[in-house]
Amino acid sequence: MAATIYLHWTATAYDWIRPGHYHSIITGDGLVHRLHSYSVDLPAHTWQRNSNAVALSCSCMGGTPDPWTQPPTPSQLESLCAETASIARSWGWSAADINITTVMTHAEAASNRDGRSMHDNYGPVIWGGSGERWDLLQLKRNGATDGGEQLRAGIQALMRGEPSAGFTTRSDKLEPLLFRGHTTIKARGDDLPVQIDANGTSWALAADLLARYDIPYVWDTSLQRLLVGALDVAPTYRADAIQADVGWALFEMSLQTGNAPVILTGIMRPTSDRPVQTARAWCRVVEFAEEFGVSIAYNPLVLGERRGG
Repeated sequence: MAATIYLHWTATAYDWIRPGHYHSIITGDGLVHRLHSYSVDLPAHTWQRNSNAVALSCSCMGGTPDPWTQPPTPSQLESLCAETASIARSWGWSAADINITTVMTHAEAASNRDGRSMHDNYGPVIWGGSGERWDLLQLKRNGATDGGEQLRAGIQALMRGEPSAGFTTRSDKLEPLLFRGHTTIKARGDDLPVQIDANGTSWALAADLLARYDIPYVWDTSLQRLLVGALDVAPTYRADAIQADVGWALFEMSLQTGNAPVILTGIMRPTSDRPVQTARAWCRVVEFAEEFGVSIAYNPLVLGERRGG
C-alpha cells in the first residue's frame, strides 16, 4: 500500500513544538519544523493509521474556551500544502496522485472517509462521529466543512507549478536560492571548500563536514537522507531551519535511532566535479557547527573542534 500523508492541528498555541507526536510541526508564522524522518513510523498520530504514514500538523486551535481564537493562519495552511507537495514530489507523485486515499485530514481519517479501516467513528458530529477529532474539517471559523478538499486542491496547484496554494496573497514564483561564488575556510586546521549563497551564507558538502569531524554516516539514496551515528548530539529543532521556499530539493540529516529525529535539513544541488552532474547534499556551515557542538570564530569564518573532541 502506498504511504499516506495525514494533516492535523495540535490544539495548542502557535509556538508549540514537541517531538514524538508528528513528523513535522508548522508554527503560526508558517515555519516548518522537521522533527522526525519521513521514512519512519511514529506511534500515535492517527488511530489505526500510524504505519506507512507521515503526519504533518499546524500548531493552532489552542484557544480556551474557544479554539477559534487561535485558528490556522494563512501562512500555516500555505506551508502545510507546500510541505505535503514537497514530500509527494520526493515520492514520485504527480498532482493526479493527490486524493483522499493519499492525503487526508485527521477529521476525514477519524470518520473513515476513505473506507480503509472500519473503526468506530470518532470524527466530526456532522459526519456521524463522536466529535473527538475534527482537525481541519474547517479552515476558518464558520467556514465550509470541506477543509480536506481545499487543502488537496492547494497541494495539487503547487504540484502543477502554480505559485501559491491560495491561502496567502503570495504571488512570487519559487526560484532556487542563488549561489554567487566559492572559497575555502579553515575547519580543524585544514582548508574546507565552501560555496557562498546570495545572502552571504556559507555552505559545504555535508559529507565533507561529517568526514572532517570523524562522524560516521550512511547516505540513504532512495529517501535522500543522511543517517548519522553520533550518540552525543541532541537535535535543537531550530526555528531557522531551511524551508521549501529555498527552491531546491531538500534532504534531511537524522540520527540512527528508532524515531530518527532530524538534526538539520539541507539542499540537493548538482556539482560539476564529476563526469556526470549529480545532485549532492549541502548544508549551512554555521548551522552544522551549532548542531554538532563545533566551536566557531568569525571574520573570517573558522571552525574549531567539537565539544569534548
